[in-house]
Amino acid sequence: MTVDNLYIKGGSVLVIDYGGQYTHLIARRLRELGVLALIEPYNRIDNVDFSKYSAIVLSGSHRSTFNADSLVEYSARRVLYETKIPVLGICFGHQLIAKILGGVVKSGCGEFGGVVVKVVSEDELFNGWSSEERVWMSHSDCVTEPPPDSRVLAVSENDFIAAIRLIVNDRVVYTVQFHPEVVHTPKGKLLLENFVKISGLKREWKSEYYYNYVLTELEKYKSIEGPIIAAVSGGIDSTVSALLAKRVFGGRLTPVFIDHGLFREGEPEEVVEMLKKVGLEPLVINAQERFLSRLEGVRDCEIRRQIIGEEFALVFSEIMDKEDSRVFVQGTTYPDIVESGATGVADKIKTHHNVAGLPLWFREKYVVLEPLKYLYKDEVREIGKILGLPDYFTKRHPFPGPGLAVRVIGEFTRRKLEICKKASAIVERVLKKHGLYDHVWQAFAVVGDDLWVGVKGDARRHGYIVTVRIVESSDAMTADYVKLPYSIIDEISREITRSIDEVTMVTYAVTTKPPSTIEPC
Repeated sequence: MTVDNLYIKGGSVLVIDYGGQYTHLIARRLRELGVLALIEPYNRIDNVDFSKYSAIVLSGSHRSTFNADSLVEYSARRVLYETKIPVLGICFGHQLIAKILGGVVKSGCGEFGGVVVKVVSEDELFNGWSSEERVWMSHSDCVTEPPPDSRVLAVSENDFIAAIRLIVNDRVVYTVQFHPEVVHTPKGKLLLENFVKISGLKREWKSEYYYNYVLTELEKYKSIEGPIIAAVSGGIDSTVSALLAKRVFGGRLTPVFIDHGLFREGEPEEVVEMLKKVGLEPLVINAQERFLSRLEGVRDCEIRRQIIGEEFALVFSEIMDKEDSRVFVQGTTYPDIVESGATGVADKIKTHHNVAGLPLWFREKYVVLEPLKYLYKDEVREIGKILGLPDYFTKRHPFPGPGLAVRVIGEFTRRKLEICKKASAIVERVLKKHGLYDHVWQAFAVVGDDLWVGVKGDARRHGYIVTVRIVESSDAMTADYVKLPYSIIDEISREITRSIDEVTMVTYAVTTKPPSTIEPC
């Protein structure tokens, strides 16, 4: 499935992907503003017809302008000198444009997380901004001298150039060091909206277009004979994917729920019941021993992810061969792809079981359909609402495909898994008790190898440390920790240490994403 045939109306934006973790989030934000944005990797720039677009955005990157390959600068030069439409460079794009046009980029001037910027020159790009605003930064290099004939629009609290305006080839070019596409730049979406206005784009794109596009794309596979197997876990991604497939394939679709033993407490029974209520009668496979026996004693979390991906593939392959099925549907979303480094230009953060963790042989043997692979979680929820899904699915906290295996740090043991289950259940229960569960993105507990000396029953005890992680986000690409009232943190801590005998210490994670990820491994 490709996005080449998406409905384009009122002009569109080309986003050039330099491998940034937030590249697709740029496109997502533009779609929220009613503008279709399509993405092309920088190394395929010669295949792009620039005449189709009304504006161009150069993304961020894990690269540096000091060691980027020759195609990086080539792609940016083509944009700057062969087009006459507005351009916006973000983060790496800011540095790349500045360097090409004669500015100075230096290393060793990193900024990460929330940073205050000061708007020093009025410009329509910053309409609606105050003189000082908080933004989200994630960079190690910076522009120390702007290009000739440019105008600096903003500087950071560390006196690094944060925004520039230039005229190149008779059109405006903007660059910003921060990330306007992430929710933790509160007025970032307003900046993108201003750029849309400057570019003269009409805001006529709607989520329903993607819904209709997916159904049309799935229709192309109806001629393949045999049952259609869909992986379902109860999460919003797999449920929406399965329901979309059912709308096209009807009774040929068989949803399959694999219990790998890594779900939350009581989750398998609850999920199966809810799937039945929305018309997905799943085939339930109890494969707990298969997964847990392979994971026992494995320390490296990346290896655990790969084991889970391999075992999922083996179980599904056995089912598909038995059912004589050639088509497999799964709920891959874009964060899965970008963190797995599967875009071709992005750096690998961690292997997702349904992307890099899914063995190549499986994709070669079967047709793998991923209806949501271009979307973020909040977009998937919108599609879920179109499908009429109840709040149980649309408001449910995200849960990793590898389950609690990624919340056990260090050596994987069944005992640590049980501690993780019980502690996570307590976290969710306390949040629900205080009406906070639906107001946070994700909440869970993590357990590692480290022990802490404690006193229980007037006796010295060596017990596990449990870390509680509660974050707010909208797309999982960036996140901030939730500033819970101390009384609720205290209640969670007391309940965990009271209920789980082996735990003597509870900590609360207070690091944003980036620099950390939401899940521990």
